[in-house]
Amino acid sequence: MGFVVPQRVGFNEPITLKSGAQLPGFELVFETYGQLNASGSNAVLVCHALSGGHHVAGMYADNPKNIGWWDNLVGPGKPLDTNKFFVVGVNNLGGCYGTTGPLSLNPETGKRYGADFPMVTVEDWVAAHARLADHLGIDTWAAVMGGSLGGMQALEWSLQFPDRIRHAMVIASAPKLSAQNIAFNEVARQAIISDPEFHGGHYAERGVIPTNGLRLARMVGHITYLSDSQMGDKFGRQLCHGEHRFSYDADFEIESYLRYQGDKFAGFFDANTYLITTKALDYFDPAFAYNDDLAAALARAKASFFVASFSTDWRFSPSRSREIVFALMKNRHRVAYAEIDCDAGHDSFLLDDTHYHAVLRAYLENIKV
Repeated sequence: MGFVVPQRVGFNEPITLKSGAQLPGFELVFETYGQLNASGSNAVLVCHALSGGHHVAGMYADNPKNIGWWDNLVGPGKPLDTNKFFVVGVNNLGGCYGTTGPLSLNPETGKRYGADFPMVTVEDWVAAHARLADHLGIDTWAAVMGGSLGGMQALEWSLQFPDRIRHAMVIASAPKLSAQNIAFNEVARQAIISDPEFHGGHYAERGVIPTNGLRLARMVGHITYLSDSQMGDKFGRQLCHGEHRFSYDADFEIESYLRYQGDKFAGFFDANTYLITTKALDYFDPAFAYNDDLAAALARAKASFFVASFSTDWRFSPSRSREIVFALMKNRHRVAYAEIDCDAGHDSFLLDDTHYHAVLRAYLENIKV
């Protein structure tokens, strides 16, 4: 993909959030890849998952090791081919990569928002991204796509702006979280909130970070992103030092790996953003206002759909994707479904799996621009 440059746009008009709270204005950080055609018909929006952001593909000139999180999928000749499509990646409201969020200055106080940043939802993200589409001169997306939480955003686009999206690509996602998923999110949030350095969410004012809480939150989350078979194949019961040391240090390779992932995550991600984002995951439920009838909720969609799941994903299992497919079929919506055999668990949607990429390529090649 080569070198890319992040862009920033500010919106001065207030945005009223689903919670009823209002932001007086906001900024979004985004990146684009490829060229928008004269009719504006080749634009694809890529929505990120929990810890992702606007840096979808390519690398930065001052940091070539910082490669976009979906670089294996997006670029010239890749499944999401930038010779054909104009691809947009954007960081969600409440994020910590430059978009307005808890680390931003509150114009009313002159201090960082911290815990005072309002709760945001998937619906709010889509509404904010619609303003970005207006700014870019995009009336209708050729496709909106994403994995996990990004897939929820693609689904919401088809409901909130049914005339502004031709294809919704919902990958490794679900129409709402299960009780088990909400429970995992709550454990992760409590790890952060109970950290002595959390200070009610205003840790930035004190110049500290709830590092231990973030580490634990990531460790818990990371377990759910992997499959049991993948962990078994990669780590098994391998020992770090070839022997049992009878201590609470990392004896097993899997322990060392989780600690490494936790330390790395705590070094770059904001705790308040983590709390906000997991709550947005919990709240998403299009069928809530329709007596839990997903088919009724999806009736107003007009897009064609591509839905994909992965055999070993137990966080968003294939049965959750099939719920979306069956609800779409009840409405006689156009939908293609792929259930892909991959041993990498939920994180499969990020990987360069041959079958997965072939299916994506085939669908994207058939989108007319």
